[in-house]
Amino acid sequence: MADVNRGNRPLSPHLQIYRLPLVAKISIMTRITGVGMMAGGILVIWWFVAGAYSPGYFAVADGLLTSWFGKLVLIGSLWALWFHFANGIRHFFFDLGKGFDLPVVARSNWYVIGASVVLTVLTLMLV
Repeated sequence: MADVNRGNRPLSPHLQIYRLPLVAKISIMTRITGVGMMAGGILVIWWFVAGAYSPGYFAVADGLLTSWFGKLVLIGSLWALWFHFANGIRHFFFDLGKGFDLPVVARSNWYVIGASVVLTVLTLMLV
C-alpha cells in the first residue's frame, strides 16, 4: 500500500479561495429570489384571507403590511420579481443559443441588475 501523507497535501480550492464571477452570483441570486418571493406572496395571500375573514383580522394584517417592515418586505419582493423576470428573459435568449460570448454575458449581467432596479423604481413610482 502506498504511503499517503495527507497532512502535506494542499486543500481543494473552495469559496474562500476563489472569487465567484458575477454570472455565478446572479445565478445564485436568481434561485434565492425565486424562493424569497414566496415570503411576499404569502403575506399578500394572508392579507386577502384576512380581508375575507373579519374586519378585525384584516386590521391586524393591514397594519403589518403597511408598517415599515411590511413595506420593506413587499418592496424586496417586488425587486425579486423583476430580477427573476429579467434573468428569465436572459435565459430565454440563452435557450435560443444566443449571448454565450463572454463579453455579451458580462454585459447582460449588468443589464439584469440594472433592469431589476429600474423596473422596481418605475413600479413604485406608478403605484
